[in-house]
Amino acid sequence: MTQLTDLTLAGIRDGVAKGEFTATEVAGAFNAAVAGAQDALNAFIVTTPEAALAAAAKVDADRAAGQTLGKLAGVPIGMKDLFATKGVQTTAASKILEGFVPPYESTVSQKLWDAGAGLLGKLNLDQFAMGSSNESSAFGHVISPWRRPGDTTALAPGGSSGGSSAAVAARIVPAATGTDTGGSIRQPAAFTGISGIKPTYGRCSRWGIVAFASSLDQAGPMARTVTDCAIMLEAMAGFDAKDSTSLDVPVPEWAASLSGDLRGKKVGIPREYRLDGLNEDVAKSWDAGIAWLKEAGAEVVDISLPHTQYALATYYIIAPAEASSNLARYDGVRYGQRDLPNGAGLQDMYAATRAAGFGPEVKRRIMIGTYVLSAGFYDAYYTRAQKVRALISRDFMAAFEQCDVILTPTAPSAAFALGEKSNPLDMYLGDVFSVPASLAGLPAMSVPAGLDRNGLPLGLQIIGKPLDEQGVLNAGLAIEARANFVAKPNMWW
Repeated sequence: MTQLTDLTLAGIRDGVAKGEFTATEVAGAFNAAVAGAQDALNAFIVTTPEAALAAAAKVDADRAAGQTLGKLAGVPIGMKDLFATKGVQTTAASKILEGFVPPYESTVSQKLWDAGAGLLGKLNLDQFAMGSSNESSAFGHVISPWRRPGDTTALAPGGSSGGSSAAVAARIVPAATGTDTGGSIRQPAAFTGISGIKPTYGRCSRWGIVAFASSLDQAGPMARTVTDCAIMLEAMAGFDAKDSTSLDVPVPEWAASLSGDLRGKKVGIPREYRLDGLNEDVAKSWDAGIAWLKEAGAEVVDISLPHTQYALATYYIIAPAEASSNLARYDGVRYGQRDLPNGAGLQDMYAATRAAGFGPEVKRRIMIGTYVLSAGFYDAYYTRAQKVRALISRDFMAAFEQCDVILTPTAPSAAFALGEKSNPLDMYLGDVFSVPASLAGLPAMSVPAGLDRNGLPLGLQIIGKPLDEQGVLNAGLAIEARANFVAKPNMWW
Protein backbone atom coordinates (compact mmCIF):
# COMPACT_ATOMS: atom_id res chain seq x y z
CA MET A 1 0.00 0.00 0.00
CA THR A 2 1.18 3.55 -0.68
CA GLN A 3 2.61 5.16 2.44
CA LEU A 4 0.02 7.39 4.06
CA THR A 5 2.39 10.36 3.96
CA ASP A 6 2.72 10.02 0.18
CA LEU A 7 -1.02 10.48 -0.34
CA THR A 8 -2.50 13.75 -1.49
CA LEU A 9 -5.09 15.65 0.52
CA ALA A 10 -7.84 14.23 -1.71
CA GLY A 11 -6.41 10.72 -1.36
CA ILE A 12 -6.41 10.95 2.43
CA ARG A 13 -9.91 12.39 2.65
CA ASP A 14 -11.37 9.80 0.27
CA GLY A 15 -9.49 6.92 1.88
CA VAL A 16 -10.78 7.84 5.34
CA ALA A 17 -14.33 8.18 4.03
CA LYS A 18 -14.14 4.74 2.37
CA GLY A 19 -12.66 3.09 5.44
CA GLU A 20 -9.41 2.13 3.71
CA PHE A 21 -7.57 3.47 6.76
CA THR A 22 -8.51 5.52 9.81
CA ALA A 23 -7.96 9.19 10.43
CA THR A 24 -6.05 8.18 13.55
CA GLU A 25 -3.62 6.13 11.45
CA VAL A 26 -3.11 9.12 9.16
CA ALA A 27 -2.50 11.51 12.05
CA GLY A 28 -0.02 9.08 13.61
CA ALA A 29 1.90 8.72 10.36
CA PHE A 30 2.21 12.47 9.85
CA ASN A 31 3.07 13.13 13.51
CA ALA A 32 5.96 10.70 13.10
CA ALA A 33 7.02 12.35 9.84
CA VAL A 34 7.00 15.80 11.46
CA ALA A 35 9.09 14.59 14.38
CA GLY A 36 11.55 12.86 12.07
CA ALA A 37 12.20 15.91 9.91
CA GLN A 38 12.01 18.76 12.40
CA ASP A 39 15.71 18.93 13.32
CA ALA A 40 16.73 18.92 9.65
CA LEU A 41 14.15 21.34 8.24
CA ASN A 42 13.05 23.50 11.21
CA ALA A 43 9.69 23.83 9.47
CA PHE A 44 7.65 24.06 12.68
CA ILE A 45 7.79 26.51 15.56
CA VAL A 46 5.35 24.45 17.64
CA THR A 47 4.14 20.90 17.04
CA THR A 48 0.75 19.71 18.30
CA PRO A 49 0.57 15.91 17.89
CA GLU A 50 -2.19 15.63 20.49
CA ALA A 51 -4.41 18.09 18.58
CA ALA A 52 -3.96 16.11 15.36
CA LEU A 53 -4.88 12.85 17.11
CA ALA A 54 -7.89 14.40 18.86
CA ALA A 55 -9.31 15.73 15.59
CA ALA A 56 -8.68 12.35 13.95
CA ALA A 57 -10.45 10.50 16.75
CA LYS A 58 -13.51 12.69 16.28
CA VAL A 59 -13.56 11.99 12.53
CA ASP A 60 -13.29 8.23 13.14
CA ALA A 61 -16.11 8.40 15.69
CA ASP A 62 -18.31 10.44 13.35
CA ARG A 63 -17.73 7.97 10.53
CA ALA A 64 -18.55 5.02 12.79
CA ALA A 65 -21.77 6.76 13.81
CA GLY A 66 -22.77 7.38 10.18
CA GLN A 67 -22.34 11.16 10.42
CA THR A 68 -21.71 13.27 7.32
CA LEU A 69 -18.02 14.04 7.11
CA GLY A 70 -16.55 17.44 6.25
CA LYS A 71 -14.55 18.39 3.16
CA LEU A 72 -11.26 17.82 5.00
CA ALA A 73 -12.27 15.00 7.32
CA GLY A 74 -9.22 13.05 8.42
CA VAL A 75 -6.69 15.44 6.86
CA PRO A 76 -4.05 16.78 9.29
CA ILE A 77 -2.54 20.09 8.15
CA GLY A 78 0.14 22.59 9.07
CA MET A 79 -0.87 26.11 10.06
CA LYS A 80 1.39 29.05 9.26
CA ASP A 81 2.20 30.70 12.58
CA LEU A 82 0.49 33.89 11.50
CA PHE A 83 -2.98 32.47 12.18
CA ALA A 84 -4.28 32.78 15.74
CA THR A 85 -4.99 29.34 17.18
CA LYS A 86 -6.89 29.16 20.45
CA GLY A 87 -4.76 27.66 23.17
CA VAL A 88 -1.70 27.24 20.91
CA GLN A 89 1.18 29.72 20.85
CA THR A 90 1.06 32.18 17.95
CA THR A 91 4.24 34.19 17.37
CA ALA A 92 4.43 35.42 13.74
CA ALA A 93 8.01 34.06 14.08
CA SER A 94 8.92 37.04 16.25
CA LYS A 95 10.36 37.14 19.78
CA ILE A 96 8.04 40.04 20.53
CA LEU A 97 5.11 37.59 20.49
CA GLU A 98 6.89 34.56 21.95
CA GLY A 99 4.65 32.96 24.55
CA PHE A 100 1.46 34.63 23.27
CA VAL A 101 -1.37 32.09 23.42
CA PRO A 102 -4.55 33.48 21.82
CA PRO A 103 -7.87 32.98 23.63
CA TYR A 104 -9.58 32.99 20.21
CA GLU A 105 -9.37 31.24 16.82
CA SER A 106 -8.82 32.90 13.47
CA THR A 107 -11.77 32.63 11.10
CA VAL A 108 -9.80 30.65 8.49
CA SER A 109 -8.42 28.11 10.96
CA GLN A 110 -11.84 27.65 12.54
CA LYS A 111 -13.32 26.94 9.11
CA LEU A 112 -10.67 24.29 8.54
CA TRP A 113 -11.34 22.61 11.89
CA ASP A 114 -15.08 22.71 11.16
CA ALA A 115 -14.34 20.91 7.86
CA GLY A 116 -12.65 18.07 9.77
CA ALA A 117 -8.97 19.01 9.48
CA GLY A 118 -6.55 18.48 12.35
CA LEU A 119 -3.59 20.59 13.49
CA LEU A 120 -0.09 19.11 13.19
CA GLY A 121 1.51 22.32 14.42
CA LYS A 122 2.39 25.94 13.72
CA LEU A 123 4.72 26.45 10.78
CA ASN A 124 7.78 28.68 10.69
CA LEU A 125 7.86 31.79 8.50
CA ASP A 126 9.72 35.00 7.89
CA GLN A 127 9.17 37.26 10.88
CA PHE A 128 5.79 39.01 10.53
CA ALA A 129 5.71 37.56 6.98
CA MET A 130 8.46 39.96 5.90
CA GLY A 131 10.92 38.13 3.69
CA SER A 132 11.44 35.91 0.68
CA SER A 133 13.75 33.21 2.03
CA ASN A 134 12.57 32.36 5.57
CA GLU A 135 15.83 33.70 6.97
CA SER A 136 14.24 36.44 9.10
CA SER A 137 12.47 34.12 11.56
CA ALA A 138 13.42 34.60 15.20
CA PHE A 139 13.20 30.82 15.57
CA GLY A 140 15.86 29.97 13.00
CA HIS A 141 15.97 29.45 9.24
CA VAL A 142 13.70 26.97 7.54
CA ILE A 143 15.76 24.71 5.29
CA SER A 144 14.36 23.49 1.99
CA PRO A 145 14.05 19.71 1.61
CA TRP A 146 15.57 20.12 -1.87
CA ARG A 147 19.26 19.89 -2.70
CA ARG A 148 21.15 20.36 -5.93
CA PRO A 149 22.35 16.92 -7.07
CA GLY A 150 25.73 16.19 -5.52
CA ASP A 151 25.66 19.40 -3.45
CA THR A 152 24.89 19.64 0.27
CA THR A 153 24.39 23.43 0.27
CA ALA A 154 21.26 24.37 2.23
CA LEU A 155 18.68 26.10 0.04
CA ALA A 156 15.97 28.62 0.85
CA PRO A 157 12.38 27.29 0.83
CA GLY A 158 11.10 30.70 -0.22
CA GLY A 159 9.19 33.11 1.93
CA SER A 160 7.41 34.20 3.83
CA SER A 161 5.52 30.87 3.87
CA GLY A 162 8.74 28.86 3.87
CA GLY A 163 7.73 26.51 6.67
CA SER A 164 4.55 25.70 4.80
CA SER A 165 6.29 25.06 1.48
CA ALA A 166 9.08 22.98 3.01
CA ALA A 167 6.65 20.84 5.01
CA VAL A 168 4.38 20.12 2.04
CA ALA A 169 7.29 19.36 -0.30
CA ALA A 170 8.87 17.06 2.29
CA ARG A 171 5.63 15.07 2.68
CA ILE A 172 5.45 15.79 6.41
CA VAL A 173 2.12 17.56 5.94
CA PRO A 174 -0.35 16.94 3.09
CA ALA A 175 -1.31 20.62 2.93
CA ALA A 176 -0.75 23.87 4.78
CA THR A 177 -2.07 27.39 5.05
CA GLY A 178 -0.06 30.29 3.74
CA THR A 179 -0.51 34.02 3.48
CA ASP A 180 0.41 36.11 0.47
CA THR A 181 1.16 39.85 0.63
CA GLY A 182 3.45 40.19 -2.39
CA GLY A 183 4.01 36.56 -3.39
CA SER A 184 4.49 34.72 -0.11
CA ILE A 185 2.40 31.73 -1.19
CA ARG A 186 3.42 31.63 -4.83
CA GLN A 187 7.18 32.12 -4.61
CA PRO A 188 7.81 29.44 -1.94
CA ALA A 189 5.51 27.08 -3.83
CA ALA A 190 7.67 27.58 -6.93
CA PHE A 191 10.90 27.09 -4.99
CA THR A 192 9.79 23.73 -3.55
CA GLY A 193 7.82 22.20 -6.42
CA ILE A 194 4.31 22.44 -4.99
CA SER A 195 1.12 24.36 -5.83
CA GLY A 196 -0.27 27.38 -4.02
CA ILE A 197 -3.00 29.88 -4.73
CA LYS A 198 -3.60 33.42 -3.51
CA PRO A 199 -7.33 34.00 -3.98
CA THR A 200 -8.98 37.32 -4.78
CA TYR A 201 -8.43 39.85 -2.00
CA GLY A 202 -11.36 39.43 0.40
CA ARG A 203 -12.14 35.77 -0.47
CA CYS A 204 -10.67 34.58 2.84
CA SER A 205 -11.18 36.41 6.10
CA ARG A 206 -8.19 38.19 7.58
CA TRP A 207 -9.70 38.14 11.07
CA GLY A 208 -7.30 36.51 13.50
CA ILE A 209 -4.32 36.66 11.11
CA VAL A 210 -1.40 38.74 12.38
CA ALA A 211 -1.34 41.73 10.03
CA PHE A 212 1.57 42.79 7.84
CA ALA A 213 -0.02 45.01 5.17
CA SER A 214 -3.79 45.05 5.54
CA SER A 215 -4.71 46.03 1.98
CA LEU A 216 -2.54 43.23 0.56
CA ASP A 217 -2.56 40.28 2.99
CA GLN A 218 -4.59 37.28 1.86
CA ALA A 219 -4.72 33.70 3.10
CA GLY A 220 -4.57 30.72 0.76
CA PRO A 221 -3.77 27.01 0.56
CA MET A 222 -0.51 25.27 -0.30
CA ALA A 223 -0.54 21.62 -1.37
CA ARG A 224 1.02 19.24 -3.85
CA THR A 225 -1.75 19.35 -6.46
CA VAL A 226 -4.17 21.83 -7.98
CA THR A 227 -7.10 19.65 -6.88
CA ASP A 228 -5.91 19.70 -3.28
CA CYS A 229 -5.64 23.51 -3.39
CA ALA A 230 -9.20 23.75 -4.74
CA ILE A 231 -10.57 21.48 -2.00
CA MET A 232 -8.79 23.36 0.76
CA LEU A 233 -9.70 26.80 -0.58
CA GLU A 234 -13.39 25.84 -0.52
CA ALA A 235 -13.07 25.21 3.21
CA MET A 236 -11.07 28.39 3.90
CA ALA A 237 -13.09 30.92 1.90
CA GLY A 238 -16.32 32.69 2.80
CA PHE A 239 -17.78 35.92 4.11
CA ASP A 240 -16.91 37.02 7.63
CA ALA A 241 -18.72 39.91 9.26
CA LYS A 242 -15.74 40.39 11.61
CA ASP A 243 -13.56 41.42 8.65
CA SER A 244 -14.57 44.68 6.97
CA THR A 245 -12.67 43.70 3.81
CA SER A 246 -14.36 40.28 3.50
CA LEU A 247 -16.37 39.79 0.31
CA ASP A 248 -19.99 38.76 0.74
CA VAL A 249 -20.09 36.42 -2.26
CA PRO A 250 -20.86 32.69 -2.57
CA VAL A 251 -18.05 30.14 -2.38
CA PRO A 252 -18.14 28.05 -5.57
CA GLU A 253 -17.44 24.32 -5.65
CA TRP A 254 -14.10 24.79 -7.34
CA ALA A 255 -12.94 21.16 -7.04
CA ALA A 256 -16.07 19.70 -8.60
CA SER A 257 -15.83 22.16 -11.51
CA LEU A 258 -12.17 21.59 -12.30
CA SER A 259 -11.44 21.10 -16.00
CA GLY A 260 -8.21 21.20 -17.94
CA ASP A 261 -10.09 21.76 -21.21
CA LEU A 262 -9.32 25.37 -22.15
CA ARG A 263 -11.02 25.46 -25.54
CA GLY A 264 -12.53 28.90 -26.06
CA LYS A 265 -10.24 30.51 -23.48
CA LYS A 266 -7.56 33.11 -24.19
CA VAL A 267 -4.26 33.27 -22.32
CA GLY A 268 -2.42 36.59 -22.17
CA ILE A 269 1.37 36.79 -22.27
CA PRO A 270 2.55 40.18 -20.96
CA ARG A 271 5.46 41.48 -23.00
CA GLU A 272 6.80 43.50 -20.05
CA TYR A 273 7.59 40.30 -18.15
CA ARG A 274 10.23 39.33 -20.75
CA LEU A 275 12.90 41.06 -18.73
CA ASP A 276 16.38 41.72 -20.07
CA GLY A 277 18.64 38.96 -18.82
CA LEU A 278 15.73 36.67 -17.86
CA ASN A 279 17.10 33.38 -16.57
CA GLU A 280 17.32 30.95 -19.50
CA ASP A 281 15.72 28.06 -17.62
CA VAL A 282 12.86 30.28 -16.44
CA ALA A 283 12.30 31.49 -20.01
CA LYS A 284 12.24 27.90 -21.30
CA SER A 285 9.70 26.85 -18.67
CA TRP A 286 7.52 29.82 -19.61
CA ASP A 287 7.65 28.85 -23.28
CA ALA A 288 6.77 25.27 -22.32
CA GLY A 289 3.79 26.54 -20.33
CA ILE A 290 2.57 28.53 -23.32
CA ALA A 291 2.78 25.41 -25.46
CA TRP A 292 0.92 23.32 -22.85
CA LEU A 293 -1.95 25.80 -22.67
CA LYS A 294 -2.19 25.86 -26.46
CA GLU A 295 -2.34 22.06 -26.37
CA ALA A 296 -5.17 22.34 -23.85
CA GLY A 297 -7.15 24.35 -26.41
CA ALA A 298 -6.40 27.92 -25.35
CA GLU A 299 -5.59 30.76 -27.71
CA VAL A 300 -2.46 32.68 -26.72
CA VAL A 301 -2.51 36.47 -27.14
CA ASP A 302 0.08 39.16 -26.60
CA ILE A 303 -0.88 41.73 -23.95
CA SER A 304 0.68 44.78 -22.33
CA LEU A 305 0.85 45.72 -18.64
CA PRO A 306 2.67 49.03 -19.10
CA HIS A 307 2.96 50.02 -15.44
CA THR A 308 4.58 46.73 -14.41
CA GLN A 309 7.97 48.46 -14.23
CA TYR A 310 6.72 50.52 -11.28
CA ALA A 311 5.13 47.65 -9.36
CA LEU A 312 8.07 46.74 -7.10
CA ALA A 313 8.71 50.34 -6.08
CA THR A 314 5.01 50.84 -5.44
CA TYR A 315 4.77 47.69 -3.33
CA TYR A 316 7.82 48.56 -1.24
CA ILE A 317 6.25 51.89 -0.34
CA ILE A 318 2.69 50.72 0.40
CA ALA A 319 3.51 47.47 2.24
CA PRO A 320 6.06 49.00 4.66
CA ALA A 321 3.77 51.97 5.27
CA GLU A 322 0.95 49.66 6.34
CA ALA A 323 3.39 47.52 8.32
CA SER A 324 4.66 50.51 10.30
CA SER A 325 1.07 51.26 11.30
CA ASN A 326 0.09 47.66 12.08
CA LEU A 327 3.17 46.86 14.11
CA ALA A 328 2.81 49.94 16.31
CA ARG A 329 0.56 47.82 18.56
CA TYR A 330 3.58 45.83 19.77
CA ASP A 331 4.68 48.20 22.49
CA GLY A 332 5.21 46.01 25.55
CA VAL A 333 2.05 47.26 27.26
CA ARG A 334 -0.70 44.76 26.47
CA TYR A 335 0.87 41.46 25.47
CA GLY A 336 4.05 39.84 24.27
CA GLN A 337 7.58 40.83 25.19
CA ARG A 338 8.28 43.76 27.50
CA ASP A 339 11.71 45.30 28.09
CA LEU A 340 11.71 47.83 30.94
CA PRO A 341 15.19 49.20 31.69
CA ASN A 342 15.81 50.54 35.19
CA GLY A 343 14.37 54.00 35.57
CA ALA A 344 12.82 53.88 32.11
CA GLY A 345 9.77 55.89 31.13
CA LEU A 346 7.01 54.84 28.73
CA GLN A 347 8.83 55.91 25.58
CA ASP A 348 11.98 54.15 26.75
CA MET A 349 9.98 50.94 27.27
CA TYR A 350 8.51 51.18 23.78
CA ALA A 351 11.96 51.63 22.25
CA ALA A 352 13.64 48.88 24.29
CA THR A 353 10.83 46.40 23.66
CA ARG A 354 10.80 46.95 19.92
CA ALA A 355 14.60 46.97 19.66
CA ALA A 356 14.78 43.59 21.38
CA GLY A 357 11.66 42.03 19.89
CA PHE A 358 11.80 42.98 16.20
CA GLY A 359 14.39 41.51 13.83
CA PRO A 360 16.50 43.52 11.34
CA GLU A 361 14.17 43.03 8.35
CA VAL A 362 11.10 44.06 10.34
CA LYS A 363 12.89 47.14 11.66
CA ARG A 364 14.01 48.02 8.14
CA ARG A 365 10.47 47.94 6.81
CA ILE A 366 9.05 49.84 9.79
CA MET A 367 11.62 52.57 9.23
CA ILE A 368 10.84 52.77 5.51
CA GLY A 369 7.11 52.85 6.23
CA THR A 370 7.43 55.51 8.89
CA TYR A 371 9.52 57.62 6.54
CA VAL A 372 7.08 57.49 3.61
CA LEU A 373 4.16 58.32 5.94
CA SER A 374 5.91 61.28 7.56
CA ALA A 375 4.52 64.75 7.04
CA GLY A 376 7.14 65.89 4.56
CA PHE A 377 7.02 62.80 2.36
CA TYR A 378 3.45 61.44 2.53
CA ASP A 379 2.32 63.00 -0.74
CA ALA A 380 5.63 62.49 -2.51
CA TYR A 381 5.75 58.76 -1.79
CA TYR A 382 2.67 57.15 -0.25
CA THR A 383 0.00 59.14 -2.12
CA ARG A 384 1.86 58.77 -5.40
CA ALA A 385 2.31 55.01 -4.83
CA GLN A 386 -1.43 54.61 -4.32
CA LYS A 387 -2.05 56.38 -7.62
CA VAL A 388 0.37 54.05 -9.41
CA ARG A 389 -1.33 51.09 -7.74
CA ALA A 390 -4.59 52.20 -9.32
CA LEU A 391 -2.87 52.37 -12.71
CA ILE A 392 -1.48 48.86 -12.29
CA SER A 393 -4.96 47.57 -11.48
CA ARG A 394 -6.34 49.40 -14.50
CA ASP A 395 -3.71 47.73 -16.71
CA PHE A 396 -4.94 44.31 -15.63
CA MET A 397 -8.57 45.19 -16.25
CA ALA A 398 -7.69 46.39 -19.76
CA ALA A 399 -5.72 43.20 -20.41
CA PHE A 400 -8.63 41.04 -19.29
CA GLU A 401 -10.73 42.55 -22.08
CA GLN A 402 -8.43 40.56 -24.40
CA CYS A 403 -7.84 37.38 -22.38
CA ASP A 404 -9.25 35.18 -19.62
CA VAL A 405 -6.06 34.45 -17.67
CA ILE A 406 -2.45 35.60 -17.78
CA LEU A 407 0.60 33.31 -17.73
CA THR A 408 3.99 34.40 -16.36
CA PRO A 409 6.90 32.86 -14.48
CA THR A 410 6.36 32.79 -10.71
CA ALA A 411 9.89 33.86 -9.77
CA PRO A 412 12.95 35.00 -11.75
CA SER A 413 15.06 32.06 -10.56
CA ALA A 414 14.96 28.72 -8.81
CA ALA A 415 15.76 28.49 -5.09
CA PHE A 416 18.99 30.13 -3.98
CA ALA A 417 21.28 29.14 -1.13
CA LEU A 418 20.65 30.38 2.40
CA GLY A 419 22.86 33.40 2.99
CA GLU A 420 23.40 33.96 -0.72
CA LYS A 421 21.39 37.17 -0.93
CA SER A 422 22.74 39.47 1.76
CA ASN A 423 21.63 42.67 0.00
CA PRO A 424 17.94 43.37 0.78
CA LEU A 425 17.42 44.91 -2.66
CA ASP A 426 18.50 41.67 -4.33
CA MET A 427 15.93 39.84 -2.22
CA TYR A 428 13.19 42.35 -3.07
CA LEU A 429 13.83 41.94 -6.80
CA GLY A 430 12.77 38.30 -6.46
CA ASP A 431 9.17 39.53 -6.11
CA VAL A 432 9.12 41.15 -9.55
CA PHE A 433 6.62 38.71 -11.09
CA SER A 434 4.36 38.20 -8.07
CA VAL A 435 3.84 41.72 -6.72
CA PRO A 436 1.64 43.16 -9.53
CA ALA A 437 -1.21 40.68 -8.96
CA SER A 438 -1.08 41.43 -5.23
CA LEU A 439 -1.34 45.17 -5.78
CA ALA A 440 -4.41 44.56 -7.98
CA GLY A 441 -5.98 42.08 -5.52
CA LEU A 442 -6.26 39.39 -8.20
CA PRO A 443 -6.31 35.60 -7.81
CA ALA A 444 -2.95 34.10 -8.76
CA MET A 445 -1.49 30.61 -8.52
CA SER A 446 1.87 28.92 -8.90
CA VAL A 447 2.12 25.37 -10.24
CA PRO A 448 5.27 23.29 -10.79
CA ALA A 449 6.60 23.48 -14.34
CA GLY A 450 9.70 21.28 -14.18
CA LEU A 451 13.32 21.42 -13.05
CA ASP A 452 16.09 23.80 -14.00
CA ARG A 453 19.55 22.66 -15.12
CA ASN A 454 20.57 22.24 -11.45
CA GLY A 455 17.67 19.91 -10.72
CA LEU A 456 15.62 22.48 -8.77
CA PRO A 457 11.90 23.21 -9.23
CA LEU A 458 10.53 26.09 -11.29
CA GLY A 459 6.99 27.41 -11.13
CA LEU A 460 4.57 29.05 -13.53
CA GLN A 461 2.10 31.69 -12.39
CA ILE A 462 -1.49 32.03 -13.60
CA ILE A 463 -3.25 35.33 -12.85
CA GLY A 464 -7.02 35.59 -13.18
CA LYS A 465 -9.85 38.08 -13.18
CA PRO A 466 -11.34 39.16 -9.85
CA LEU A 467 -13.26 36.23 -8.28
CA ASP A 468 -12.30 33.90 -11.13
CA GLU A 469 -10.40 31.37 -9.05
CA GLN A 470 -12.02 28.70 -11.22
CA GLY A 471 -10.31 29.98 -14.34
CA VAL A 472 -6.97 30.10 -12.54
CA LEU A 473 -7.37 26.59 -11.13
CA ASN A 474 -8.43 25.20 -14.51
CA ALA A 475 -5.39 26.66 -16.25
CA GLY A 476 -3.25 25.32 -13.43
CA LEU A 477 -4.77 21.88 -13.89
CA ALA A 478 -3.99 21.98 -17.62
CA ILE A 479 -0.35 22.80 -16.89
CA GLU A 480 -0.15 20.20 -14.12
CA ALA A 481 -1.41 17.45 -16.44
CA ARG A 482 1.19 18.27 -19.09
CA ALA A 483 4.16 19.16 -16.93
CA ASN A 484 3.78 15.78 -15.20
CA PHE A 485 5.91 17.01 -12.32
CA VAL A 486 6.76 13.91 -10.28
CA ALA A 487 10.15 14.97 -8.94
CA LYS A 488 10.44 15.17 -5.17
CA PRO A 489 13.16 15.91 -2.63
CA ASN A 490 15.48 12.99 -1.95
CA MET A 491 14.61 13.02 1.77
CA TRP A 492 18.30 13.47 2.71
CA TRP A 493 17.51 13.81 6.39
